[in-house]
Amino acid sequence: MKNIIVFAGSNSKKSINKELATYASSLTENVAVEILDLNDFPLPVYGIDTETENGIPENAHTFFDKVQAADGIILSLAEHNGNFSVTFKNVFDWMSRIEQKLWNNIPMLLMATSPGGRGGSAALSIAKNGFPHMGGNIVSDFSLPSFYDNFKDGSIVNMELKSQLIKAVGNFHKAL
Repeated sequence: MKNIIVFAGSNSKKSINKELATYASSLTENVAVEILDLNDFPLPVYGIDTETENGIPENAHTFFDKVQAADGIILSLAEHNGNFSVTFKNVFDWMSRIEQKLWNNIPMLLMATSPGGRGGSAALSIAKNGFPHMGGNIVSDFSLPSFYDNFKDGSIVNMELKSQLIKAVGNFHKAL
């Protein structure tokens, strides 16, 4: 059985991106799913002086090891001011110090959502352009605009968007 990890690029305890990623994982079949929360991997803010003085923190190694052990990744990125959340960027930076090609060519379903009509598209675009240089194998992507209008009671209610996500999950599943 294939093992996938699922997480949001957010540290919000009520993360809409974690809700979306978890929902997407529920659409997969015959896979073991591990849902991660960035709050369980606290890290100091990355800086070369911190790394030189203290080395790479154990939580960065632990998160990196989970990525490396996965057969697939479902990641939904929060967007803060048109970019990644600082919490995700920090984990990403620490992992890149362990191995630059940190995504290890593992099949990835990359997503984003936001309360607004753009659905986290800026952060999604940055990741789609940058992750391949870091070993990212983005086999499918999806953006959910206007989260609170389109996601209710644990599911996407807009049938067109739901169909798009089901297709994205199917492409991801085929790549596992």
